[in-house]
This record gives sequence, structure tokens and C-alpha cells, in this order.
Amino acid sequence: MFRNCHHERHERDERFVMYGMGRGFGRHGGGHDGPGGGGRFGRRGGGGRVFASGDLRLVLLALVAERPRHGYELIKDIEELFGGAYAPSPGSVYPSLTFLEEIGQVTAAASEGSKKLYTITEEGLAYLAENKNLVDAVRTRMGMVARSMAGQRAPEAVAHAMDTLRTALHLHSHGWDAEEADRVRKILEQAALDIESGKKKD
Repeated sequence: MFRNCHHERHERDERFVMYGMGRGFGRHGGGHDGPGGGGRFGRRGGGGRVFASGDLRLVLLALVAERPRHGYELIKDIEELFGGAYAPSPGSVYPSLTFLEEIGQVTAAASEGSKKLYTITEEGLAYLAENKNLVDAVRTRMGMVARSMAGQRAPEAVAHAMDTLRTALHLHSHGWDAEEADRVRKILEQAALDIESGKKKD
């Protein structure tokens, strides 16, 4: 059942439960990036495709149907659904929310400064009702992908080291002339070979 955070939305939430969403997508409810929403995975995005075209928009609409949410909150909720292995980028979530607003399926109200609070409309609820089978299919695919990611995810210590490496490359202060690029390339390639072969450095 959905948790009703706003009494005035009780009837609307009950209607949404009838559409077959069960406990809901989010932690509080139980193609390509951009409007229509693909999305890619990695620890924070990047990598293989997670959502088929239109799936992300459908997930966002379902989450907002549970209760009003901010954009950042939606990103974190989806990340939690994937056990931290995937989070959609702001560059895919916010254009999708804008599209949903433009077609009348959600409304956006100013909240907490510059933040927008997204709330589903009757049109949005009707769309979810008409596309219940799609919603169920997306939920199933999300569960399968999350389980797959859980088996592939690197240990936290390794993930932290990867973040450190990305930061070091981003903040590289020596410049990227051909000689320096070749030096860093050799370091990374050797590390990759050592990891693949299981070789332990002294």
C-alpha cells in the first residue's frame, strides 16, 4: 500500500493502488537520456543501458504518484531501488520531469527555494491506469537489472579506489601533452593487466 503523506490525496492514492502498483516503486511507498528516458548504469550512471525508451519517464510518474517529490529525491529513490549500483543523471531526470509537466501529467510548484515539488495530475493517473501492463513490466525489468547489478558490483573499497582514480585524472595538474598522456596510459594499462591476471604487487 502507498503511504499517504497528504490527506487530501488519499482518494487519488487509493485509485493508484488499484492500478496494480502494489507496494510502489520507492522507499517511501512500500532509450536514451532525456524526455522518454533511457539511462545507463554504473556506480553513478555510465555503462550499459538500464531503461528502455520511455521507461524512466514511467518510473518517475509512478514515484510521483506515491507522493509529491523533488527531482533530487527522485534520483535518490531510483538509486536506492538499484541498491546504489545505478542512479539516473540529472540530465535525464529533469528533462523528463519537464516533459511530464508540459504534457500535463505532473505539476511543479516552487518549494524550498529554487527546488520544485512534482505532483501527479489526474491526467498522469489516467495514463498510469491505461498503461498498467507497461508499469508492471518496467518493475519486473528493474528487479532483474538490480539483481544482476548486485552480483556485478565491485566491493566498496574497490569502488572508492575507482572514485579516487577518476578524481585524480580530473584534477591532473601536469597538463596533457603527448608524453604525459602516454605515461598515464601505461600506468592504467599495467594496473588493468595486473587486476586481470591476479598478480599481486609487493
